[in-house]
Formats: sequence, structure tokens, C-alpha cells
Amino acid sequence: MATWNHILLIDSNSPLMEQLNFFHDHTLLIITLITILVGYNMLSLLTNSFINRFLLHGQLIEIIWTILPAIILLFIAFPSLRLLYLLDETNKPSLTLKSIGHQWYWSYEYSDFKNIEFDSYMVPSAELNEGDFRLLDVDNRIVLPNHTQIRLITTATDVIHSWTVPSLGVKIDATPGRLNQTNFYMNRSGLFFG
Repeated sequence: MATWNHILLIDSNSPLMEQLNFFHDHTLLIITLITILVGYNMLSLLTNSFINRFLLHGQLIEIIWTILPAIILLFIAFPSLRLLYLLDETNKPSLTLKSIGHQWYWSYEYSDFKNIEFDSYMVPSAELNEGDFRLLDVDNRIVLPNHTQIRLITTATDVIHSWTVPSLGVKIDATPGRLNQTNFYMNRSGLFFG
């Protein structure tokens, strides 16, 4: 869980979140290299007094500064598209969880079992125990198995809600009158907040 002085990303607990972390690091490296290159060029322009008379009418330099950014964008676009397809892919789920967003709570249904449904309310600040997290702890937690492909179906009854667990790389909107679907896979057991 992220704390107030947390600088890096949250530890991943699913393969999808690991891929999101890798993509973040990949893109950050490219942006850092571009920033260093542009900063070096700006500094050299400010400190250099040499003038090249062929620089104003050079077809080669125009070709270079047109093609090079396109190649850099491809190095960002291909991993991004691969990740989008990975996030959207729905494998054969072993368990289906239906989540219904209400004004101040969530309702959950285990669709694969009969009559297993419950409401999950946020614990009021006055009733929190030592070590509980304010605005994150609930009275009825979802219990899900790890090393299992899980399908999540969300909807809402009143307004648009957002169901998210950052360490699993899952974020989906619950819209009234519509069923949205996503999937996730947990690598290890634990208590995940979202």
C-alpha cells in the first residue's frame, strides 16, 4: 500500500501490473534520454559561437529531425499497444465476481455459487481499530483465491463508480444500466486495498 512518502510505484501483485510497471520504466527511460539530449543541445547552442553556413538549407537535417521522433514514437507505441491487448484479453475465468456500486457501498455476488452475496460498507472513523486504514477498510471484505483467473463484472445503481485495486492493475468503471467486464490474476495472497 502506498504511504504519504512513497516515491516509487506500488509493488505489483499480478502479471498485468508487472507489465504496467515495465512499460512505465521503459517510457521513463525514453523521456529521460530525450530530455538529456534536448538539454545538451540547448546548452551547446547557448555556449557555442560557431556558425555553419549550410545549416539553414540542409535537407539531411530536416530528414533526420522528422524521422527520428517518428522512430522514438514507435518505440513507445508498440509496447503500449501490446499492453492494451493484454489488459483487454479475457481468458477462461475460474471464478466470476459481480460488483454493484451504490451511493455509499458496494454489493458483491459470487456468480458461480448460489446465494452468496453481501454488501460491503466503509468502516466509520470512530469504529476503526489500531492499524486500520481510514476510508479504506470495510466491514465485509472480498475473499478471492490466488493463482486463479478471476472475471470481474461491474455495474451501478445510481451514478458512475470506479472499482480499482492499484496493486493488481485493475481499474474499471461501474456504469448504471451497463455491465463492464475485466479480469485479473493474483500472484500471491494478501490484503489489497482499493
